Amino acid sequence: MKIEQTLIIFKPDTIQRGITGEILTRFEKAGLKIVATKMVAPNEKHYHKHYEDIGNMISRRGQKAFDVTLKFMRDGPVVAMVLEGIEAISLVRKLVGTTEPKASLPGTIRGDYAHMSFVHADEEGLGVPNLIHASGDADDAEKEIAHWFSGNEIFSYETAHEKFTQSKRKK
Repeated sequence: MKIEQTLIIFKPDTIQRGITGEILTRFEKAGLKIVATKMVAPNEKHYHKHYEDIGNMISRRGQKAFDVTLKFMRDGPVVAMVLEGIEAISLVRKLVGTTEPKASLPGTIRGDYAHMSFVHADEEGLGVPNLIHASGDADDAEKEIAHWFSGNEIFSYETAHEKFTQSKRKK
């Protein structure tokens, strides 16, 4: 059993649509627990570290993609959270769906709440309103969590769900 932590960010489109709680409930119902949370409005330097220094966005997708994403992300506050659970990184990625909302399957967060395609966003010069950021892998999760949260902002506690899914670990 591998207990992991992963970063999620409810993007400005989620906050502005008033669906943060509805989406968060899906993670909690899946057995993930919140171990850190805060609402913030990061500056350009913070996003540069997140999207380029950690995520290599400019290197992979170009300066234009970064600039559009930065403008979109600075359109309002975001809610950053650390979720913890059994294989949390892959579970969250599965629940969220693919990065492009149009390609996300029904039943995923992006498939149920978003629909824009990359082509449309590129043609209109828009950031893709895909609701949520989720760490891509364990290395990214570790770096992103350290970037968004200090150690004293991350909490440890037991949930009722853990009592039933992780009881062998505690013996």
